[in-house]
Amino acid sequence: MLVVPLSGALVATGNRYEPFRLIEADGTAAEPVTAFFRDLLAAGRSEATVRSYGMDLLRWFRFLAAVGVAWDQATRIEARDFCRWMQVSGKPPRSRSAAPGRLAAAGSAGGGAYAPSVRAHAETVLRAFYALHADAGTGPPVNPFPLDRSRRGGRAHAHHNPMEPYRQERSGLYRPRVPSRIPRSVPDEEFNEIFARLPSHRDRALVAFYVSSGARASELLSARRNGVDPGRQVITVVRKGTRELQQLPASADAFVWLRLYQVGTEGLLPAGSRQPLWWTLRRPFRPLAYHAVHRMFERVNEQAGTDATLHSLRHTAAYRMAEDPSLPLTDVQFVLGHAQLTTTQIYLTPRKEDVIRRVLAHHAEQVRQAERRARPAPAPGYRPETLTILFGHQAP
Repeated sequence: MLVVPLSGALVATGNRYEPFRLIEADGTAAEPVTAFFRDLLAAGRSEATVRSYGMDLLRWFRFLAAVGVAWDQATRIEARDFCRWMQVSGKPPRSRSAAPGRLAAAGSAGGGAYAPSVRAHAETVLRAFYALHADAGTGPPVNPFPLDRSRRGGRAHAHHNPMEPYRQERSGLYRPRVPSRIPRSVPDEEFNEIFARLPSHRDRALVAFYVSSGARASELLSARRNGVDPGRQVITVVRKGTRELQQLPASADAFVWLRLYQVGTEGLLPAGSRQPLWWTLRRPFRPLAYHAVHRMFERVNEQAGTDATLHSLRHTAAYRMAEDPSLPLTDVQFVLGHAQLTTTQIYLTPRKEDVIRRVLAHHAEQVRQAERRARPAPAPGYRPETLTILFGHQAP
């Protein structure tokens, strides 16, 4: 069985013009990947996107090093074997021993399979990586990750009727089918249990904003002090995709917890209206990062015995807004920052726990109706309400 060593790393540089660099096993930077990162940044992609793409490329370069093939000599055979490796045994065990600034990805065999969504993302990234170098003439002439064309070799959707919607088809030959998933929200009882165990006013304010504004985790952390307007109950964040500023309404409780957090930190944090809104709780004080919030929420989940995720708070806010008949779905789309209304319509899908509760109530009602039909009718002359008082059940 193939063993892929954890060679190389994806390093955060702290340079806004080159935020990440892929380091190969010999300690040198992978220049083809650097060129790809520059192309992404020039196209307006965020640093988070560069990091996500870099993790997929790191897996691929590690795999090529294990099989002894250069990146520009890779063929469809290596691409096929890589996708199969991710499907069977690519995922490594979780480890927190990575050095600061060095991000791990992929690992040795036996760690388990990657999720279909991760494999689909990797296939898309690697196909785009080789397409860029094929156009520039710096890579192999044939993309190792080809498109899934018909047996006749025609283009995709060549005979599509323009009056009908497109079907969801695989665009890549090795792209797996990703099952559609219903967004998971946090039930009220579970959310109350989590909220009661939050250790600080800062964490309570964060969770209250997440579950009422529907902001993504990174978006809420982008807020500045001058972006908070308690009088209008809005907070200004930087949108993940467009990088535009947008005001989001939030609950009154969120602003109360925020004020309590600010009162407790007066004189301790750097002054200035353009300073970040969220900071760490321990000295030296630093702007709060996503991974610190994620780890905080993980600890609270462990204490509460729940399995909610930080992103599920956004799903919870979306479900609550979508269930309000007085709130148009287009308003929910605006708050969530969805480009397409069809994305927002996902939250009209009933939640699993609600479906189970209603179906169980349906079964219980069927049993009650069967019991009522099985009872003999009272003899003529008897009043049904009298039988109810005597026997303690609903007379038919």
